Amino acid sequence: MVVVSIITILALVAGPNLSIWLDNIRIRSAADAIQGGIQTARAEAIKRNQNITFWLVSSNAEHQIDDGCELSSTSGSWVVSVTNPKSACGASPSTVSAPRVVSSRGIGDSGARVNVNALQSDGATAATSVTFNGFGRVTNATPITRIDITGVNDAVTYRNLRIAISPAGQIRLCDPSIVSTSSDPRKC
Repeated sequence: MVVVSIITILALVAGPNLSIWLDNIRIRSAADAIQGGIQTARAEAIKRNQNITFWLVSSNAEHQIDDGCELSSTSGSWVVSVTNPKSACGASPSTVSAPRVVSSRGIGDSGARVNVNALQSDGATAATSVTFNGFGRVTNATPITRIDITGVNDAVTYRNLRIAISPAGQIRLCDPSIVSTSSDPRKC
């Protein structure tokens, strides 16, 4: 009886922390997947020596990409393609058939409990795409320069992450809460 009581007390203490830990893993998983998609777009642009775009898209199908997709600055699903994939996100990778999809990924179960917010350089205007040229530099006029991936509960302190994209094409994943000094080069 004493052992059961101790296990029950430990479970009650560890339960909330376990939930936050799992949410932090979801945040990291979604951030890694989005960062991987952006890196794929940049690498393909350099390899093909042509403009390739990373698009954030929403989808009608839960956790997977389908042809009902719309461009979205708040979705963790993405498509890397040569042309706009709106309503054609489910297309197979192709070098000839529009939208000439290179790669795509649905947010999946790992991103079910995360918020995604893609912004332009002003930090307030929503953005849905970033285009890289054959040199790996950002070329579109209103590109994504920052993607914040956060937890869904404002009352909980999560390990939120940010993906920063420079005009030169540098892609960086960082934690905005670690460094707050503006002169520190590690700052997001």
